[in-house]
Amino acid sequence: MLLRSLTPAAVLASAAITLAALAHDSAPTPAPRPAQATTATAKAGVLARGEKLKGLPPVKLAELVGAPDKYQDKAVRLEGTVRRACDKMGCWMELAENATPAAPGVRVLMKDHGFFVPTDSAGSRATVEGKVTVQSLSDEDAHHYESEGGTVPRGQDGKAREVRVEATGVELVRS
Repeated sequence: MLLRSLTPAAVLASAAITLAALAHDSAPTPAPRPAQATTATAKAGVLARGEKLKGLPPVKLAELVGAPDKYQDKAVRLEGTVRRACDKMGCWMELAENATPAAPGVRVLMKDHGFFVPTDSAGSRATVEGKVTVQSLSDEDAHHYESEGGTVPRGQDGKAREVRVEATGVELVRS
């Protein structure tokens, strides 16, 4: 009955308002920015991932690689060159004194896969904070890292064993 009393112009105006409201409600909303997204720090040219670095005293990579048991399960801060990064997701990187394959280095894993570094991070300077572990790797894990471009140190017995840092935060300076 109400529709019969409305003029055609009023019905069209009402329909136009309704359609405009529906179009507004169905418009795509920007996706929320993920927690692991790149954040620029106050320092120009620095790419930060994970938690903000706490400022732990730095440990030299050669010292860590030379005596890893001294640092087992301890939080450390390391600085070095990214020799390689996982070319699939950026879930790990090799941090070394320099980019040469013979330079002392460690594998850096991103804590709980909660953040990633760019897959093209090789050559960047990095500062990392995280917990140190010394791990023997299964052949399957060693082949997995090698298939992603990684280097896996092996002892004279051929067994894969590496020094790892589970990073809580990473800062990269891209070159």
